[in-house]
Amino acid sequence: MAEGLGDEGMADLNAAHLSGPVGARRAVLEAVFEAAVAAAHPRLCLPQHLPPPPASGRIILLAAGKAAASMTVVAEEFYESEYRLPRERMTGIAVTRHGYGQPTQWIEIVEAGHPVPDAAGLAATERALALAAGAHKEDLVLVLLSGGGSANWIAPAGNLTLAEKQGITRALLRSGASIDEINAVRKHLSRIKGGRLARCAAPATILTLAISDVPRDDPSTIASGPTVPDPTTLAEARAIAARRGVPLTASAEALLDDPANESPKAGDPAFAHSRFEIIARPADSIALAARTARDAGYEPIVLGADLEGEAREVAADHARQALALREAGRRAAIISGGELTVTLKGKGRGGPNQEYALALALALDGAAGISALAGDTDGTDGGGGAASDPAGAIVDETTIARARGLGLDPAASLADNDSTRFFEALGDLLLPGPTRTNVNDCRVILVDDR
Repeated sequence: MAEGLGDEGMADLNAAHLSGPVGARRAVLEAVFEAAVAAAHPRLCLPQHLPPPPASGRIILLAAGKAAASMTVVAEEFYESEYRLPRERMTGIAVTRHGYGQPTQWIEIVEAGHPVPDAAGLAATERALALAAGAHKEDLVLVLLSGGGSANWIAPAGNLTLAEKQGITRALLRSGASIDEINAVRKHLSRIKGGRLARCAAPATILTLAISDVPRDDPSTIASGPTVPDPTTLAEARAIAARRGVPLTASAEALLDDPANESPKAGDPAFAHSRFEIIARPADSIALAARTARDAGYEPIVLGADLEGEAREVAADHARQALALREAGRRAAIISGGELTVTLKGKGRGGPNQEYALALALALDGAAGISALAGDTDGTDGGGGAASDPAGAIVDETTIARARGLGLDPAASLADNDSTRFFEALGDLLLPGPTRTNVNDCRVILVDDR
């Protein structure tokens, strides 16, 4: 039992976090997160960007990522309702992460591994490359991309095997590397990433519509930029692997040492008929989250839509800001997006948002009037595990006391990267299920002035 608390005190704490001011803040947090997710759903953001079908050719739809299934469904409905497009004029394949598929009319949806690629993704990617290679000049290759596409589309280059690519991916993910760094390496070990899909589909017209999940909305980073010029180089990929301590197999080293394996750059004829549009971005979702918080009576303070950094370090900084706002008597919502990282040192289960939430709760140390939510808009924290895994967690002024009352050691849980079990015991995991979109994380800290 927590020090100074009897059974009655624990019962009061358990009731408080679901009722009264704490419970009211929790409801606002959930509404703000739901708004951030809704802003990036394909049904809202995709139809107005879909082009007319080509005059005589086919639409070859190639989709990858956590929103691939929902984007495909919206595209099918659009071309059937708006243009009565005959079935034979639309073909393609979509690949999404396991648990994120949904029924479609024409285009097959394949569920595959994420964040570590698997054999299902490899087979689906080979089919996508074959469809692209078979495109004619009069065809439209419609590429629908979203976060997760880098793992879903897997086509190892040279003599690299799937098992080798899986091992390198795991090492990159554990290293604390940023998404830009991870993708720079992956692009130079692939036959589809880094502009190579565009090279495969030329001379057909290529239109890529993307939901951005990356800092600065860089087209070359979204799903590892399969249809755009790649600004990264073989030398950079080698340097990243060395700096992050990622072991490379002989096949991977051979690819990174071969000048002929350099990715296509700006000015390459592969991009002569390729166009790229971002249809939803993290900033859009953070903006709607801020409006929702304002409507609930909180002054939104937006720290940015593309924050990066170690989860626990960012949490400590945000806790200081929240405490300063409370001291100043401001009723505010601190809102941020982006993608945080965790350098794994323990053996527990968790993700960047849950680690952030636990570190934040420790830093706040039960400060009254402050509650927070940290969640991944795709529905799964950090992208790993099963589709039923948590998206993040919710904390409030009772979190640390309730945990200690259950015999949990919050600091030890953080040190072991074991945030999932910590919040599971408290009943404070964020569990929206697959959202079928992805604009990275949404973190909200509500500070009451009373």
